[in-house]
Parts: sequence; C-alpha cells; structure tokens
Amino acid sequence: METSVNNDLITRSSSTLERVISSEKIRDAVKGIKRARRSHRQIKAESVFRRTLTIVGLSMVVLVLGIMLTLIVQSLPSIKALGIGYLWGQVWDPVRDNYGALPFLAGTLLTSFLALAISIPFSFAVAIFLGEYFPKGIFSGFLKNTVELIAAVPSVIYGFWGLAVLVPIVRSFETSIGVTSIGYGIFTSSLILAVMVIPYAASLGRSMIQMVPANLKEAAYSLGATRWEVIRSVILPYTRSGLFAGVLLSLGRALGETMAVTMVIGNTPLMPKNIFSTGNTMASVIANELGEADKAVYNSALIELGLVLFLVTVVINMIGKNVIGRFTND
Repeated sequence: METSVNNDLITRSSSTLERVISSEKIRDAVKGIKRARRSHRQIKAESVFRRTLTIVGLSMVVLVLGIMLTLIVQSLPSIKALGIGYLWGQVWDPVRDNYGALPFLAGTLLTSFLALAISIPFSFAVAIFLGEYFPKGIFSGFLKNTVELIAAVPSVIYGFWGLAVLVPIVRSFETSIGVTSIGYGIFTSSLILAVMVIPYAASLGRSMIQMVPANLKEAAYSLGATRWEVIRSVILPYTRSGLFAGVLLSLGRALGETMAVTMVIGNTPLMPKNIFSTGNTMASVIANELGEADKAVYNSALIELGLVLFLVTVVINMIGKNVIGRFTND
C-alpha cells in the first residue's frame, strides 16, 4: 500500500517537474523570439539611420557643387567677354563695359586679414581667461554670454555703430597722424570686422582649453611651473590645432561679411593705396550693384566676382585644413 502511494507521489512530482521545465522552456523560447525581434528592429533602425546620414552628407556635397556650378554657368558670358584679364584688371567702369576685379579682391583680403590680426590677441585672451582663470561662476557666465551675444548682433547694427561712433574716432586719429582724414576706409572696416569675429575664435578656444587634461597641468605645477608657464608650455601647445581652427572660422566670417563693411568702407572701385584708403570688397560691390546691373556682361561680371570670392574662401580653407593637420600630427 505504501509502495503504491509513494509511486503515485513520484509520478505526480515527475509530471509537475516536467510541466515546470516545459513552461520554463516556453518562457525561454518566448524571450528568445522577443530578443530576435528586438535585434532585428535595432539592425533595421541602424540601417535606416546610416542611410539617412549618408543621404544628408551627400546632399551637402551636391549642394556645394550645385552652388559652384551655378556660379560658373552664370559667369560664362563674363569669362568669354573679359577672359583671364578680369582677375588683375584695376578699372571697374560698367558704362564702358570695363570690369576688373583686382581692387575688390585686394580690399577683401586686406580688410579680412587686418581684422584677423587685430582680433586674435583679444580672442585668445578671452579664451584663456574663461577657460583657465574663470571657468565657472557668475562673472564667467556673464562674460561668456556677452561674448556670444556679440556674434548674435545683426551686422547692420555694427554698421550703424561704425557710422556713429567709429568713423569720427578714426577721422580724428587720421588727422593726428597726418593722413587724409576721411574716417571711412579699409582701417575702419577692419576694426568693425575684428569686433564681429572675436566670438568665433574665443568660444572655440575656450572649449578647447577646458578640454586640456587636468593631470598634465597638475604635473607641470608639481614641477614648480607658474600659471603663465603652464599656459605657454602645456595649454597652448595642446590646443593649438583648435585655436587655429577658431582663427580659420573667424577668417571665413570676415571674408563673407557684407552689410557692416558696405556702410563704412567708402565703396570706391579703386585699388587701396594704404589701410586708410577707401575701397570696396567683393561682397559689398555685389550687394551694391547687382540690382542695378542692366547689361548681361555687367550682371555676369558681378556673378563672376561671387565665383572668385567662393574660390578664395575654398583655397583659404584648404590651406587652413593643411596647417591644422600639421599641428595635429606634430
């Protein structure tokens, strides 16, 4: 009797154990199916995301090539009529269909590089001050927001400020040094551009300085280095590629500026004799005269001026990328 009861209990236990095992297998199988479905969805989503990024990247390339192709096609009448002499011609006379781009090319490069030379000390000083001396705090936040606000001010506001404040100051300065006191010109435009491009190099430089590993600076301090020696020997060499990238970004901004420069440069189609002379830039002459171009060659010459500006920007960026690459490799 007891033997039969025990056998019955063993049978029931075995059947219960089999049901438990089978239910666990079913749960494991269900989990495996869910994991497989989730993995399939993740792979599909990743594939869609990768294709989307590829399409966006290719669209940027197509956009740049489309802009360049449009400029080339629209410039063909001027290229055929004027030839290569357009680039070094010094006379711009639409009445006689005489178009030379050299005064505007010289004005563009002169104002941009002079503005860059003026802005670099201020940009680096702000970057070092916010990145090393006061990286946090109320004053640091206020100064950082102020610098970023400079980049957000419309260029026409800078032009009005230049007319009301900067032109009289520059005119007084020119009188004191014995040059023709006009107030307008290359120098005034460069000062306004210098103020406008400071935030670009300063913001990128501040970010790069804050990314310097703390152990490098602590090692220098442990060897008895002063704050200035740490900045000169550790921070600046470590961040030089980023600092130069900020300078390159500022230069690109200065090359394409139109409204502020137009309001204070003087707008004369003449070769600048010095930094106090009046002149014109490629962007400003396009803005001033494109709406008045009543001849096909005149309109095409202005578009070719935009093509020259585009190519100058591309060449300068390629040179800058090469320099950044050398800094990084060193």
